Amino acid sequence: MSNIAVKWTGQGSQMFIGRDSFGHVVVSGSWPQEDEAWQEWKGLKPSDMLLLSLASCSAYDVVMILGRQRQQLTNLHVSVDGEQASEPPYQFTEIHQHYTVEGINLDPQKVERAIELSEERYCSVAATIRGVARLSHSFEIVAP
Repeated sequence: MSNIAVKWTGQGSQMFIGRDSFGHVVVSGSWPQEDEAWQEWKGLKPSDMLLLSLASCSAYDVVMILGRQRQQLTNLHVSVDGEQASEPPYQFTEIHQHYTVEGINLDPQKVERAIELSEERYCSVAATIRGVARLSHSFEIVAP
């Protein structure tokens, strides 16, 4: 079971400090207002944290699955593009993950299967948002 907490940093602020189940912390908040300077932005946008959670969850699975398949993975990078509805609550409608996979003699079919298994079976974040947003992915294999 997960147990997290969020604490507001105080009046005049839209910033929050979150703590995960293991005591790690992250600063989050809302986008700056039009008259605020972008350099003042000090926290993660909460909706971006959802995409970060999806990418992290899936990347973890892909690394584990490819390891079990004895694939010599040397690097993995996941970038995520998310489209949100134009009206509140601005839910994500489409999310695309692109995996850049680096390794020695990687089998493209095994890479594809690892990604599919993660997104369709193992990643709890993907399972949670699948009913709301359309998930898609692509990948490329690069030489080390």
